[in-house]
Amino acid sequence: MPKVKQYQNTRLKRRLHGRVLGTAERPRLSVFRSTKHIFAQIVDDEKGVTLAGITDKDMAGDNKTARAQAAGQELAQRALKKKVKKVVFDRGGYAYHGRVKALADGARAGGLDF
Repeated sequence: MPKVKQYQNTRLKRRLHGRVLGTAERPRLSVFRSTKHIFAQIVDDEKGVTLAGITDKDMAGDNKTARAQAAGQELAQRALKKKVKKVVFDRGGYAYHGRVKALADGARAGGLDF
């Protein structure tokens, strides 16, 4: 069963990447969620360059959701230093719920617009 779910998630990611593309004006905020941590990076797909990245490994928080929100705020601060204000959110095939939503809310609270 896990291989079927992994295949379905890969298909969903490919379908989303067809619609969500980062440009120089609006880079893509890409999210990867593992069982223990959450990773996010801001990518300019035209140049193939990562502008900023973050993980929740060093963030303070009582649980994974709180650490994800703190990571979103820190990512927003790093993006603003690179003069990136607007991004396109790429949830990477994950449901917009829980840690993914917390990271997005933290990024919005930190000053990113999407």
